[in-house]
Amino acid sequence: MAERKCDCAVRHKFRNEEEKKALMTRLKKIEGQIRGLQKMVEDDRYCPDILTQASAVTSAMNSFNKVLLARHIRGCVAPDIRDGKDETIDELCEVLQKLMK
Repeated sequence: MAERKCDCAVRHKFRNEEEKKALMTRLKKIEGQIRGLQKMVEDDRYCPDILTQASAVTSAMNSFNKVLLARHIRGCVAPDIRDGKDETIDELCEVLQKLMK
């Protein structure tokens, strides 16, 4: 697993600039959608309009999660399995259970 080592309890994963930029672009778009939702509520917009926008935010978050999960499987899980670190499979199963709540 491509992790940076440190003395803290938080694990890190190195991401190249292209990967980081793509993930951050997605998150900034989602942040803008959230701000739009806040404005809709402040402006007393019609409930179905807000719900439609909220659904778009949920879809955008699901899309972000799918991209990040695929990169995690390819860049972290698969190499760990090849190296005999089977505990990574348990970790992946836990993550999938949390994502599918």
